[in-house]
Amino acid sequence: MGTPLKGLPGLLRKIARLRILVVGDLMLDRYIWGDATRISPEAPVPVIDVDRETWTAGGAGNVALNLAALGAHCTVAGFLGEDEAGRQLRQMLEAKGIQTLGTPGRGQTIVKTRVMVQRQQLCRIDRESAPADYRMSAAQAEALLARDIAACDAVILSDYAKGILHDELIARVTALARAAGTFIALDPKPRRPLAFRDLDLITPNKRESLQLAGMELPPHTPYPAAEVCARLHQRYRTRHLVITLGEEGMLLSSGGRIERTMPTAAREVFDVSGAGDTSLAALVLALTARAPLEVAAHFANAAAGVVVGKIGTATVTPAELLAYVAHES
Repeated sequence: MGTPLKGLPGLLRKIARLRILVVGDLMLDRYIWGDATRISPEAPVPVIDVDRETWTAGGAGNVALNLAALGAHCTVAGFLGEDEAGRQLRQMLEAKGIQTLGTPGRGQTIVKTRVMVQRQQLCRIDRESAPADYRMSAAQAEALLARDIAACDAVILSDYAKGILHDELIARVTALARAAGTFIALDPKPRRPLAFRDLDLITPNKRESLQLAGMELPPHTPYPAAEVCARLHQRYRTRHLVITLGEEGMLLSSGGRIERTMPTAAREVFDVSGAGDTSLAALVLALTARAPLEVAAHFANAAAGVVVGKIGTATVTPAELLAYVAHES
């Protein structure tokens, strides 16, 4: 990995000058940490003795945290309820230097609670409202975001299928970004289909790429990479496509053609929570800093390799990244 990222210090300096706008589903990630040494007499379930609780920003908030941790200037737009979780999430983001733009809506702040026992996730508890409660009209989006889109270097649409992003909003934001010459990327969740076209980057995982391509494979069928890339380019006309393949690495495609498949960089995996957010943030930063796609993918791969070695949703700093790449060289 040393050769592709030999210019890492210079790339990090360019990234520190970038301004990125994230638009998407904000959520608060709560972790309950404890141990289980006995079974409940009430039901055949473990009893958790709680040791501590921690909180971090999830969803689009985690993308923003990753951007800020890597040195970029970041603004995030998403729903923040008038509740304790919303206030906590806003304070958490602003404490990292991230500007927050609360979008209109009437729902509760999305909270995902994970119960962790001996570094393993036992269960997750979700609190959220219906997607319609988070919906922002295209006109509201333009009034809230037009100035920031014109002033930033890149826009990231971070979709967790919770309701913020919809066809009309994506079309309006895309038009504003195109008019300003601003890089625009989307991390799609095709279980709630969205119409989009002419973006600079999309980053589905393998399963999502098949859904976007309208393909359903029988069990044990090899992944048809070339056909998926061709179909996605024909349907969405995206400049770059990066398909995350989990332990198999990343598939890079431009113009509907496969450029290469890169193996994963992770040495030891403790938790994959949020690793996709890290990859997305790093890819956008590197590409916006004018790095070639392959270099950007190496950068993202290394960043994700650091994060999956941590427990819970996490970020990577420039110092950690430099140390990781030096170790791999």
